Amino acid sequence: MQALDTERLPASNCPTFSFPRRTRDWLPLLWSKVLFPGHKPDAERVRFGALLLLLLIPAALLYPCMDFYLFEPDEGRYAEISREMLLRGEWVVPYLQGEPYLDKPPLLYWLVGLSYRLFGVHDWSARLVPALAVHGCILLTYGFGRRILGERAAFWGALLLSLAPGFVSIGRLLILDGLLTFCVTLAVFAAFEGVRGERLRPGWWLLAGSACGLGILAKGPVVLLLLAPPLWAYRRLEGRSCRIGRRALLVFLAAVLAVALPWYIAICVRLPAFGPYFFWVQNVVRFLAPFDHLRPIWFYGPVLLFGLLPATLFTVPLVRFLFSADPAVSARRCPELGFVLLAGGWCVLFFSLSGCKLPTYILPAFPFLALTLGYYLIESAWAHSRWLKGLLQLSFAILFAAHNLILPWYAGYRAASARLAELKHYCGDKQTPVVCYPRNCDSAAFYIGRDDLQSYRSKQTHLLVRWLQDRPRTVLLLTHRHSLQGLDYALTPDLRITDRRHFGLGTIPGVPESIAQKLSWFMGETSLGLCDIAVVERRRSQPE
Repeated sequence: MQALDTERLPASNCPTFSFPRRTRDWLPLLWSKVLFPGHKPDAERVRFGALLLLLLIPAALLYPCMDFYLFEPDEGRYAEISREMLLRGEWVVPYLQGEPYLDKPPLLYWLVGLSYRLFGVHDWSARLVPALAVHGCILLTYGFGRRILGERAAFWGALLLSLAPGFVSIGRLLILDGLLTFCVTLAVFAAFEGVRGERLRPGWWLLAGSACGLGILAKGPVVLLLLAPPLWAYRRLEGRSCRIGRRALLVFLAAVLAVALPWYIAICVRLPAFGPYFFWVQNVVRFLAPFDHLRPIWFYGPVLLFGLLPATLFTVPLVRFLFSADPAVSARRCPELGFVLLAGGWCVLFFSLSGCKLPTYILPAFPFLALTLGYYLIESAWAHSRWLKGLLQLSFAILFAAHNLILPWYAGYRAASARLAELKHYCGDKQTPVVCYPRNCDSAAFYIGRDDLQSYRSKQTHLLVRWLQDRPRTVLLLTHRHSLQGLDYALTPDLRITDRRHFGLGTIPGVPESIAQKLSWFMGETSLGLCDIAVVERRRSQPE
């Protein structure tokens, strides 16, 4: 029996398209004819009221309270690196406590150093950079979303993003991921604008390359891995975007290298060990053979569930909308919605496949997933629901209280720097060496203005003891609850602790001590901060 050839059937018996003969062509067919057969909404003007809300709501959550104490380890580390960069006038090699810090590229340090120069060295001026990056992502989501999915979808997506605690509450902290998210969002949207017409649009294409270059300066080549797969997959599945030839790829690569390459060349000339350590250990090894932050593959499910609230309350109806076979529903799913889903979904999948996971890694997925949910809201009855507006108002109130009351209290409760006078009493004399054990306490260095703190790990205890034996007096910042007890056992007879002060989590007003101790354990008492201070002195040798 001969195989059925649909192309030879009479027109009256044929569907409007021919079925593919090759298996690999079924995915494009499923994509364009079943999942996303609709058309992009008509272009709409920017609504002044919508834009004003997206300026004011994130601003109210991001800027009024940025001067709470720095968290350990990331905030203290990045604030101190930027301070030392400004102090030294060294803009090529980042330094931490006087030693080169090669784990990350310098874009965040440059921007925070610029903020220090403009506004002075403060914790709030350091956090101004990630806060601006987060606000910029919200405005990018609205601006590009309006071009891709329509103004109303863009507004709702950007509004949901503004109220997502995993985005505005975490991204505003002094970490790299907020700045990286801004670069990824700009690169992905600009690249899509560059290729989605019949001809490549060079302005958008160059902007995407420049944004990728900035992303490489922010955190490394991961930005290219978050851009290329969804862009390639969309072109392969949809088939309506323009062809990206070799010349276009070379132009894109030239824009990337023009932005990122000068610094990488400069630091490799100064420190040849940077290249193998950064590209291999900090990127490839951390992904394929992680040495810290090990998490299961489903780790980011709960992160998204809680981080995108209240938008994730609409996850189930969104899935129904995406996979509904009703022709009236499927006609409202446009290919541009598919691209936004690809970009957000790929980011989550990519980091889920990595053995090394932190909750902040998937921050670049939030703008695209929020925009997807925003599109669903305007295609359903929810956008006009009083219940939804009440939910968003409640979310804003909770976030506003958390940002301005709860977070500053918690930072001050667990920060050693909240007792700055005592800290300066022990560490203010620069003639007396200060040692962190068994982890760094960079926020202490930031607040007391010292860049000469030593650091020893638990496995280096014997080296620490030898170091103490060579100095008459040393101040130790002990960053684990059991460090002081362990130090008592490790010290040799010629060393003694002459003073000690507990800096752990104190009592909580109105909370019974028994409950406060459990809360202290639950909150990780100084596991990432300062627990005790000890002064170690070398005994004077007795005259013969």
